[in-house]
Amino acid sequence: MSSLRWISLSRCASFFGCAAILAAGSANAQSTVSNPQSSSPITYSSSQWSSSSSSSSSSNQVAEAALPGNPAALPSAPAPSAAGGGGQYQGSGGVWGYIKHNFAFEGGGGFNAPTSASSPYITWGGNFTIGAGTYITPRLAMLIEYQFIDDKLPGKVIAETGANGGHAHIWSFTLDPYFDIFPKSSNDLYLVGGGGFYRKVTSFTNPSLGQYCTYFYCGVTTVNQVVGHFSSNQGGFSAGGGYQHRFGGMYGESKMKLFAEARYLEVLTPSYTNSPNGLGIATLPNNTSLIPVTIGIRW
Repeated sequence: MSSLRWISLSRCASFFGCAAILAAGSANAQSTVSNPQSSSPITYSSSQWSSSSSSSSSSNQVAEAALPGNPAALPSAPAPSAAGGGGQYQGSGGVWGYIKHNFAFEGGGGFNAPTSASSPYITWGGNFTIGAGTYITPRLAMLIEYQFIDDKLPGKVIAETGANGGHAHIWSFTLDPYFDIFPKSSNDLYLVGGGGFYRKVTSFTNPSLGQYCTYFYCGVTTVNQVVGHFSSNQGGFSAGGGYQHRFGGMYGESKMKLFAEARYLEVLTPSYTNSPNGLGIATLPNNTSLIPVTIGIRW
């Protein structure tokens, strides 16, 4: 009987002991974390662990709020230029770009017809023209032109001097604006004119014997030798227009045009009544008017 009581008392003591240990563990529960830098464990209480966790969570939320909705949309650093900053003719095109898009050039030749006022003193002949300049707008260009005119003299003027032949040479440097009426059309009309410096040289010739040589032999021929002349320097002007056809080019971007034009040309020459180099007296009125007709290429 006494042994049964002892067993019952032992069981009760064991139960209450376990309950007391669990209660103490629940009241002072601790969590142990190993510190890799130290051999002794570091312990945090449950309240400290909860505070640390909430602080870490808040830091993560602030970092996420600072990021944009789409991280891929962040601006990237500008890529380095493949040309290493560009050369002299990069960017806006430089000198080459200007020449390509604004430079104008022309060259051509043709014939000259005298007006009724000048036909008693000068006849038909040929001309050669070359010019260069710049396009101010797609319609308007400014050209500096050089022109050479070679015309014959009428028989009456030559006979007055007693010579057998003669010719008049006119060369000029002029500033000529050029206005394109239909700049985007392949078939176009334009206006042109201007003025500048003109020099006219009137020469009288007689035939004489001269020698000529080739690679194989030399011979004697008749040449027209100048035996008298007079000249003048003056101003002049021209005005006219023409037709031009633009070539398309491989991609339709060509600026090359075939043109044909006619101008009225007035050279303000002084009148002349004198004996050139001892020849007979030649009489020519002032002003020389011609109509040069020119066919050529323009860019």
